Amino acid sequence: MHVFGPTELVEEVHKRGLCVGCGACVGLCPYFLNHRGRTVQVFPCTLTQGRCFAACPKAEVDLDEISRHHRQRPYKGAPMGDVEQAFAAKAGPEMPVGSFQAGGVVSALLIYALQQGLIKAAILTGRDENGPKPAIASSPQEILGCAGSKFTTAPTLAAFNQAVSEKISPLGVVGTPCQMTSVAKWRTNPLKRDDFVDPVALAIGVFCNWGLDQRQLVSFLAERTDVSRIRGMDIPPPPANALIVDLGNQKMTISLDEIRPFIPETCHLCPDMTSEWADLSVGMFEGRPGWNTLLVRTQRGKDLATGAEAAGLLETMPMPETNLAHLREAAKIKKKRAFMNMNKRGLLNSPDKNGIALLRVSAEVARSILEA
Repeated sequence: MHVFGPTELVEEVHKRGLCVGCGACVGLCPYFLNHRGRTVQVFPCTLTQGRCFAACPKAEVDLDEISRHHRQRPYKGAPMGDVEQAFAAKAGPEMPVGSFQAGGVVSALLIYALQQGLIKAAILTGRDENGPKPAIASSPQEILGCAGSKFTTAPTLAAFNQAVSEKISPLGVVGTPCQMTSVAKWRTNPLKRDDFVDPVALAIGVFCNWGLDQRQLVSFLAERTDVSRIRGMDIPPPPANALIVDLGNQKMTISLDEIRPFIPETCHLCPDMTSEWADLSVGMFEGRPGWNTLLVRTQRGKDLATGAEAAGLLETMPMPETNLAHLREAAKIKKKRAFMNMNKRGLLNSPDKNGIALLRVSAEVARSILEA
């Protein structure tokens, strides 16, 4: 992939409304900052190549190059990416007491990895009174403190950049599909540096159809409640069609139809629903409260899940084929829709006057997805 600089990043990503606020460019230099979900360049920079551009999941993402690096084969365009095994899973009886969402699988996997010395810290999304915030967690208590879905865009990868600058490794990274794409892209050493060292020992992705603009959502909720009372949020499986806001002593139900206008346009250009570049991916399990869907993608992920289950931190059972088929179809629909939207905007393989595309993939794979 060709790597441009911050000028092109601002022109081709920020000014075209493609930035998702993932935090990949925040903390690499003093020029990019994130505030309440929005990433901005505060000072100009004239570098012709930049780490900011190299890490961005919305600029020059070459799926074939990423796949060859991480999976040792060309990108095939499967709806959910590579899946070795699929389970229904939940935290096991040896999990520390704490509050987590659904099955608590992400927390269980991270705590096991930490206990075994596989990672020194985990990059997570925490929360404060202003909303989601990047976090570096180095203890089970800190991991449990970040548990729960946030549903708004978050600059999580700013914590990844901070950890790398502080030479904290090996790292476990948890993120949404766009964040996992950024991490996968960065791990290919796009700047071809001789001193490059991959700090990531474990990548756990979470399912995501879309995120919400943080400022818009907070303003919306502030008209209905005291936002300082919010303890968490959840979107139950279909047919609920609702956002459930936990206010501590009560819950507020909001129709998804009311908050869909807060979805950034760039989310409709994302082809990945299940975080296909992770070692393990975790999402909700339809029809079984208190459980998660767990997709195992790599040998590293398989070894981790097996070890966590043997240690009593995780419970699994085979995932019914019906559920897997529903998930595969949903992922297929999202991927096709995103490819269609990118194609319409000239962002798929078709470079504009500056030769920059959002995403690159072979013409054969692009055609198979668009015609699916």
